[in-house]
Amino acid sequence: MTKRITALFLAFLVSAGNAAAHEGHGKNVPSHAGPVEAVSGRKLKIVATTTTFASLVRAVGGDAVEVKAISLPKFNTHFFQPKFSDVRNVQKADLFVQAGLDHELWTDAILDAAGKPRLFRGGEGNIAMSEGIRLLDVPQGPLSRAEGDVHIFGNPHIWMSPENARVMTLNLLERLKRHSPENAAYFDRNADEFLEKLDAKIVEWKEKAAQVRGKEVVSYHKDIAYFVDFLGLKAQRFYEPKPGIPPSPRELISLEKYIRDNGIKAIVQPIYYSRESTDALAKRSGAKVYIICQNAGEVPGTEDYIGLFDYNVRTISEAVN
Repeated sequence: MTKRITALFLAFLVSAGNAAAHEGHGKNVPSHAGPVEAVSGRKLKIVATTTTFASLVRAVGGDAVEVKAISLPKFNTHFFQPKFSDVRNVQKADLFVQAGLDHELWTDAILDAAGKPRLFRGGEGNIAMSEGIRLLDVPQGPLSRAEGDVHIFGNPHIWMSPENARVMTLNLLERLKRHSPENAAYFDRNADEFLEKLDAKIVEWKEKAAQVRGKEVVSYHKDIAYFVDFLGLKAQRFYEPKPGIPPSPRELISLEKYIRDNGIKAIVQPIYYSRESTDALAKRSGAKVYIICQNAGEVPGTEDYIGLFDYNVRTISEAVN
């Protein structure tokens, strides 16, 4: 019912604003590299749900695409509230890029409001970045709301492993070439350059974080599963005892004792969660809170995918050591 009401509301906004021109808040994401050969035809208009996905699109599409992101980098994408301008941007889009799974539940409403069936889930113009990714934390057995905000398909924070970014980049390459075949060679060259840089960075990041392998952090939410898997870290306890459910006083006491007893130095979280409670926990337990970003542009220096992981790997290495 909530999704239907949201869709109707967004559709109302569209019809109410058809007479006016509006500028969206979607962010153009800087390219990783300049053009390497002439671009043919008109630019593909692409809307991505997050700034991180938009960065990957820009890395492959370069000057042959115009990319806008819906969710702002300092907001939790799970609960982002799309605006009228986002609907208008989707109406003009050739392609829509999303994680898929059940990460951005608001996408169905905004796509319904935009009225472009080819961009719907499973449509020719919809790119699900989770395609081909090995999912972590896939639930086993029956699900219950008593377990919190459990993702029914598995952990959707797939971009938090750079090795997954290679799969996503190749998926994007295939789809961009299909929709703009005249630019296929250009996309191939951009993807090759980005993947060469990404592969070199993966080696660098793993070497930089080698000394933290096997060490443990406490995370606010289960959003770093792919990141700790990539680096060989451990995250067995969370500020939220169950996803989306705040801890009770008794659970906080238990977590504080766990941090002290296991010599854990770092509590990690993205910028959009309040630090008041985690700072208090860190003070009592002897740990310290560090920001590990989920979104490109969340903090200065993370505006593209490479910058995002340069920051995250540097921060976690300093935090755990």
